[in-house]
Amino acid sequence: MRWPGKLGAAGKRLSAAPRALRQRLPSLWMSLMGAAVALALMGLAAWQIYLSPRAIAEPVPPPPSAGQAQRGILVEIKEGEGVTEIAQRLEELGIVRSGLQLRTLIALLGYEGLLQAGTYEFRPGSSALEVAQRLRHGRFATVVLTVIEGWSLGQIARRVEELGVASALDFELAAVAGPYRQRYSFLQDLPPDASLEGYLFPATYVFPRSVTPEEIVQAMLDKMDQEFTPELRQEARSKGLSMHEVLTLASIVEREVATPSERPIVAQVFLRRLRLGMPLEADPTVQYALAQNPANVERYGFWKAPLTSQDLLVDSPYNTYRRRGLPPGPIASPGMDSILAVIRPADTNYLYFVAKGDGTHAFAETLAEHLRNVAQYQR
Repeated sequence: MRWPGKLGAAGKRLSAAPRALRQRLPSLWMSLMGAAVALALMGLAAWQIYLSPRAIAEPVPPPPSAGQAQRGILVEIKEGEGVTEIAQRLEELGIVRSGLQLRTLIALLGYEGLLQAGTYEFRPGSSALEVAQRLRHGRFATVVLTVIEGWSLGQIARRVEELGVASALDFELAAVAGPYRQRYSFLQDLPPDASLEGYLFPATYVFPRSVTPEEIVQAMLDKMDQEFTPELRQEARSKGLSMHEVLTLASIVEREVATPSERPIVAQVFLRRLRLGMPLEADPTVQYALAQNPANVERYGFWKAPLTSQDLLVDSPYNTYRRRGLPPGPIASPGMDSILAVIRPADTNYLYFVAKGDGTHAFAETLAEHLRNVAQYQR
């Protein structure tokens, strides 16, 4: 094969190959040098890892100034963000000792292009291996919110604040019916500014750390919609009870009763008293009324106990000692057992009950029998 080229003085064709090679040599040389440098850097990091394998698997002790700071650092990894940028940022934040080491480890593990975008929570001085694995598998920063049956909205809001998600005030401002009425049919009869007290289903929820108060409220309403099914709502309506009335009475039952087997009995007591026009005289409604004053919450907590005779005189629509019928709305988030107890109460004729001091109650059909129980158990 002949190389194309110009004719020489002797009429022979000169080869162009040497000139082409001379033109390509500088760029080829630079590419080889760049690759060599990159390999050298990776080799150096790999050498460090090899000589000190614990460095990638064990966290780096935090500096003295951060010794007490065990709370994590939130880091948002954006979609399409490069490994180099991520590693450098994590090094600058003190999360890993060496960004280069982290980059090399990600490459060696084959994680490049597989890191997942999202919000992560890392502690300062985390090991490179832990960070790489969390980024690869998307172990995002999460917050676990456990809402106990019988908690009031104020207690839920305080827990949200304790978890560092939002202030208690911001959560309470988000927990009003208005923004959610279109999505949930069971809220459509509530005024827009009505509190969602009692409508936030008690359960354990796992959220991303970046969750908003509105997203928490929506998740809890979703759970209520799922648990308090249309069939149960229809069953309640067949007994003359709206969902709002069921939740209101169930919240009182939830706060009154510690023994699950007694819930249907207590629910029937309250339902019979309502039908007869008798006041409910439920202590939890007075406790809730008192808790509407922040000073009382500061001094006594959300559920003051024991109550005094003066407490029973508090002027509030929630005070069922002074007002007949149901209070305006729920006083807490009832669990499913209390909801079912109201829809399917026990078949009894009791009108009274008194605490026995062991978590159970003594029930009575007549006032005389009730007074004897009071004398026996409340000495």
